Amino acid sequence: MKTAQSTQTTQTTTRHRMRTARAVAGVLAFDAVVHLYWATGATWPAADAQALSLAVLGLEAPFTPRVVIPLAALLLTGAGAVLAYARGRGGRAARLATGAVAAGLAVRGLAGLGWVAGLVGSPAGSPFYVLNLLLYTPVCLGLAWAAARLCFLSGVERNRPESSAGAARETALHN
Repeated sequence: MKTAQSTQTTQTTTRHRMRTARAVAGVLAFDAVVHLYWATGATWPAADAQALSLAVLGLEAPFTPRVVIPLAALLLTGAGAVLAYARGRGGRAARLATGAVAAGLAVRGLAGLGWVAGLVGSPAGSPFYVLNLLLYTPVCLGLAWAAARLCFLSGVERNRPESSAGAARETALHN
């Protein structure tokens, strides 16, 4: 039997999980929209395609639709999976996708630390170095941690049903 305190704790946990999922998904969706914007040939916030590439990647690479549209699709898929999993939908596929989001962000964040430490060539003071140090790496590491918590800790919380009917429902959701 549920107590008022366990119901309140569950509601608080659910609200926190949804806020976290919305934050992760929101940043991924925003990044996707920026990539779609670049697919139009626009170079904001840089003056030209070369400056954009150097600021975003630290090297010269094309920002053509062929390159940025698949990245935008991947980002939107990840955002959708994170939201679905946080809402208890999508089952194992949504959980695996949320885990993949966490892993991808962690890899990018760790690579960013390599750039900051000078293990990978990026001149200190360059636009990429500064953006990587102050924006890309901290955001990626923070979102990786948040997505990992959603993926691994919310699964633990969900697997503590209060009744046998709840256990059957939770088992069906995660299989």
